[in-house]
Parts: sequence; C-alpha cells; structure tokens
Amino acid sequence: MTALAMPAAAGRGGLARALFRHRVPLLRAGVVVGTVLLLEIASRLAWIDPVSFIPPSKMAASAWQLLAAGTYKTDILLTLSSAGLAVLLAVVFGFLFGVLLFKLPRVRRVLDPLLLSYYAVPIFVLYPMLIVMFGLNRWPLVALGFLFAVVAMAVNTLNGLERVPNVMLRTARMMRMGRAQEVFLITLPASLPFVFTGVKLAIVYSFIAVIGGEFVLSGAGFGYQIAYAYNNFDNATMYGLMLVLLVFVGTLNLLLHAAEQRLYQRRVLKELP
Repeated sequence: MTALAMPAAAGRGGLARALFRHRVPLLRAGVVVGTVLLLEIASRLAWIDPVSFIPPSKMAASAWQLLAAGTYKTDILLTLSSAGLAVLLAVVFGFLFGVLLFKLPRVRRVLDPLLLSYYAVPIFVLYPMLIVMFGLNRWPLVALGFLFAVVAMAVNTLNGLERVPNVMLRTARMMRMGRAQEVFLITLPASLPFVFTGVKLAIVYSFIAVIGGEFVLSGAGFGYQIAYAYNNFDNATMYGLMLVLLVFVGTLNLLLHAAEQRLYQRRVLKELP
C-alpha cells in the first residue's frame, strides 16, 4: 500500500466507525426525513385530500410566519407556564411520595393495586370537579397535568430507591456515614437514572394533559388555538401550530432521552468490575 493510500484508507475506516457509532440517530433521522418526503409527494399529487391536508413545506412556511408575527405568543407562554408549573409540582410531590412508599412498605402494599390501575381511568373525567374546586381559570388544567404526571414520578422514584445496590449501603455503614451522607453520596446518585426517567415522564405527561385539556376544555392556550383553527377550517394556521408543537415537544423529548441514556451508561460503567 502506498503512502498516499494509507491515509485515505484510515479516513474511510474512521468514517465507517463514526457511521456505525451513530447508526441509531442516523436511522431515526432517515425515518423522519423519509416520512416528510412521502407526505410532501402524497399531498402534492393529491393522493391525500388536499382540502384537509396541506404539504409539509406549506406547514413549515405557515409555522415560520406565525412565529415571526408573534400572534400566538401569549397562548404559547400560557401553555408553557401551565405545563411548567404542573411539572414542578409533579416532580416535587411525586419524589416525596415515592420516598414515602419506599419507607413505608405497608402503605405501599395497600396502594399498589390503586397505582397499577391509576392510568386506566381517563384523567379528564375529573375536570368538572376540578372546576368546582379551583374555578374557571388555569388551575384546573395545572391540576390535570399534575395528576397525570405525579404517579409516574413516584413509581420511578420508588423503582430507583429499590435498585440501590445493597453492597453500597453496607459500605456506607462500614464507613460510619451519617444519614445525610448516605442519602446524598450513595442513595441519590445510585437512584438518579431512574429518578430522571420519572422527571422525563412527568414532563411528557404534563404537556399531554395540559395541551389535551386546552383542546376540549379551555378558552385560551396553544391547544385551544389549534382546535379553534380546526373548527374554522383554517388549515394553514392549524397545521402551522401543530408543526411548532411537534418540533418543540420532539426536540425536548430527544434532549431528555439523550440525558437519560448518559445517566444509565454511567451507572452501567460504574457497576462493571
């Protein structure tokens, strides 16, 4: 092999390794791009009813115009604030509830059947009761987001606390660590990947409940504006807002997934001999 061919072969090998290492994100991006292209072609050739579905390129143009005009800035901020507050409450109270279930096994045995069937009941059936309790404002939607997310946070916190290796706890006792040291140096770091999974699910569930509630139960917010555009046959606005929502939620979910994977990888590497 000549001196010029060796660097070229090394470069190809490095490129192949990089492609193999990032094959999952590349495949995911390929699926998204392929789906968008297929929808674009299908809508342009009228395989899909052009009256009810516009091409993705027109959706992107509409989304950009809506963001540039700032027409729905208040509704977007209203939805983000409601969902953010629901996430905060769900994470805090869900974490404390999970710790309580871990510390009180008898309480856990009593509540286990209820927790297992919790998501079998549509949470939106509680909305009339929440209106009576909180009034006609944003608090019923915040409560919906909180109730939809808090159990997921609690269950994952409990799962993480139960998976702390006993050898680490015995080591802490052998080193005569105090209770606070054991919690902050052993228990929380060991359970962090599972707790973060609970945080991720709490964020996702809160957004689902708040935006879903705005679709059918609210008079303002991002979901309400999408439903209003749908009822008035304003496809450009409806699909533009939907695209903004999909991009935001999809990006947020990808970032949370990447952080979650890093935490689990660190946990696995620490457990290797």
